[in-house]
Amino acid sequence: MIKHKDHFHGSDLEAIEKCYHIKKEDIISFSANVNPLGISYQLRSTLADNLDAITTYPDREYTALRTCIATYAGTQPENVIVGNGSTELISLFIQTKHPKKALVLGPTYSEYEREIALGGGTTLYYPLKEEHGFHMDVEDFCSHLSDQLELLVLCNPNNPTSTAITCSQMRRILDACLQYGIFVMVDETYVEFAPEEKDVTSIPLTNYYTNLIILRGTSKFFAAPGLRLGYAVTGNQDLIKAINTRKNPWTINSLAEIAGRLMFPDEEYIRHTRELICRERDRLYNELSTWDCVTVYEASANFILMKIRKPGITSQDLFDHCIRKGLMIRDCSTFPFLDDHFVRFCVMLPEQNDRLLEAFKEVLL
Repeated sequence: MIKHKDHFHGSDLEAIEKCYHIKKEDIISFSANVNPLGISYQLRSTLADNLDAITTYPDREYTALRTCIATYAGTQPENVIVGNGSTELISLFIQTKHPKKALVLGPTYSEYEREIALGGGTTLYYPLKEEHGFHMDVEDFCSHLSDQLELLVLCNPNNPTSTAITCSQMRRILDACLQYGIFVMVDETYVEFAPEEKDVTSIPLTNYYTNLIILRGTSKFFAAPGLRLGYAVTGNQDLIKAINTRKNPWTINSLAEIAGRLMFPDEEYIRHTRELICRERDRLYNELSTWDCVTVYEASANFILMKIRKPGITSQDLFDHCIRKGLMIRDCSTFPFLDDHFVRFCVMLPEQNDRLLEAFKEVLL
């Protein structure tokens, strides 16, 4: 098991406040990867009218919510499970499958390894190569699969590299996994930010592969991490029954259930978000690509991975400089296979992105 170093998470604003003596209200978090637009106007203006919903239990089956999610995601309601954030569903799925040996990408989100270890399993890493821009070589990856593995976990687009596996590449991986009896869990937390979501999402593949489950949430794209609303999609009805057997009833409260039914059909908010992220991601990437002192990697999520190439400057140096200006980026030295020259930052509003570029220039140019 790889040893993970301590770090400031994007939600650790209280810890930052204490350490750097900066009010958390004055910090712009480029680390949390949350939609900078905040919650939609429709949700903000309507949810308060439904406060009385907390006086009753929500529908135990969440039928209306699952139907709404199915329409949004392009699947059937019977293939949807809802949970208290995708974190609950990751935990329930791993508890249900109870894998003894799993494979994840490196670098990637550490929660997968933690959950596997809690169940007594072992995690192996397949390292993405810097010289390939952290893009997966699918044929090489498939050659590392074997019947010794029971679970494959893929974050797609991947955190922190922001690289993505296409739907056609995923089909090749799933075919190989079927051959070896490997179940595949795909975390699509960031897929809605991709330039072309339909080219990346694996949800259509749940109609053809029973060894596949997709996880999503509302924390990042819909800017609602405090709502704790997540969902999973799988065509494996036996798996859904097994998860629901373990799952506590009513883990989603009445207001979160209503919020979900308001969020997913909000086409104007969805379009505005995608336009903003695509435009600003391209602008940041194109600007930083002209700097000799850094390398930026092609991004499919709402964040960019950057390597510092200026001698004598580390990720901690850049983090310190930015946070003292009220700008919080992610020091990526804590991720497996990344060293103290990598940082990650998400796409925010144009004027906030300009402030970050200026802070970078002060240290790097």
